[in-house]
Amino acid sequence: MLEGLEATVKMLSQVKENNPTFRLDSEYYDSYYLRLLDSLNQQKTDKLSDITEWITQGPNPIFTEGASIPCLTGRNINKGRVNYENADYISDKEYEGLKRFQLKKGDTLITLKGKGAIGKIGFVTTDMKAIFSRNIGIVRPSKKINPAYLNAYILSKYGHGLVLRGETGGTGQSTLTCSYLKGLDIPRLYNEDEIGGMVLQSEAVLNTAQSLYSSAENYLLECLGMQDFAANPDAYNVKTLKESFLESGRIDAEFYLPKYEDYVNVVSEYAGGVAPLGKVCTIKDSNYTPEHGVKYRYIELANIGKSGDITGCSYENGEDLPTRARRIIAQGDVIVSSIEGSLNSCALVTDDYDQSLCSTGFYVVRSSLINAETLLTLFKSLPIQQLLKKGCSGTILTCISKQEFENIPIPLIRPEMQEEIAKHVRRSFALRKEASELLKKAKLSVEHAIEIGGGGE
Repeated sequence: MLEGLEATVKMLSQVKENNPTFRLDSEYYDSYYLRLLDSLNQQKTDKLSDITEWITQGPNPIFTEGASIPCLTGRNINKGRVNYENADYISDKEYEGLKRFQLKKGDTLITLKGKGAIGKIGFVTTDMKAIFSRNIGIVRPSKKINPAYLNAYILSKYGHGLVLRGETGGTGQSTLTCSYLKGLDIPRLYNEDEIGGMVLQSEAVLNTAQSLYSSAENYLLECLGMQDFAANPDAYNVKTLKESFLESGRIDAEFYLPKYEDYVNVVSEYAGGVAPLGKVCTIKDSNYTPEHGVKYRYIELANIGKSGDITGCSYENGEDLPTRARRIIAQGDVIVSSIEGSLNSCALVTDDYDQSLCSTGFYVVRSSLINAETLLTLFKSLPIQQLLKKGCSGTILTCISKQEFENIPIPLIRPEMQEEIAKHVRRSFALRKEASELLKKAKLSVEHAIEIGGGGE
């Protein structure tokens, strides 16, 4: 009857040993975690609390619209990276009372709450006037350990596996406690500085990739003659019925803000010509029904990076996918979020994600007139972003309809300019992949050193 089942037998004295939270649930004694611990027991280790200055949970600040000081939440942390895009913000006054939670170079951030969101890792590479929220824990290393090495270890299968071991909450609200993290064993390896160097090199390469992408965006604005463009900031406009509802069918005041007229005018004046998006692009909106028993890569908003890259995906069987997973994407497609508040979530589909599924919250487009890299840069540019925002409507879920999307004016960038933009974007994507490989190499180096017994003196 028990064939194929797995069991671990522990004495009560063993359960109490090195178990500050006194866990009795079977998941805590899963054989996978025990194998990780067996490997670590062959190494010289330090407790995380002995090599850190600070391990604590973030505060519960009051967010303020229009404020300027970022407060990181779980969506700002993933795969060893920290990004400040789409952060929540706090006021200067709120910050003054929470200064002790300011991020410092060398901090490692770990998400502490949320089913399926526990244990995401981020490494802080520069001192920032920013704090972190209550669903994040901070690990601030002391001078006793290389911070970048510590981050690589926590990202490795050993560190990350044992971080996830501390998850509690079952089917309810999952949590990870800082008291559990303090008891983690950290192996002291002979090549800690070498591993840390790979992490820092990965960050440097990533910064170069981001700079290249920014240069592509700046060049596009030059092409459009918009380097120094400033739209009318007025929050009102006067329109006749004929000029408004009878022409557009829209009665919401935001649609007629003067700044949107300015963006339409400056895009329409492009010397190379302009055409509606529906004439320039093919919109791939056919639904695909996933097959049962077939595993798919699924991409949603959380998987889109700030430089037009896809940062990851989930792997699910067809029957387990959400009902919004209905778009097949191919290499060379550009996906564009239709949801207001996430319109900047646009990405170029590379060969790594060819034939994946994405959410119906994206428009999937490609063009025979504009190369994919230029199309991506256009969608993420300030003028097109503003026009996408102009087109949004709705109450509970505000988004841009297909009809409004098709009517967005798209400048027909000259071929030689398109090639220049594409060159920068391709190089940016190549460097981004190189940065990921360097970080992967750092994690594998940790794992290899542990497995060959590479403890330090």
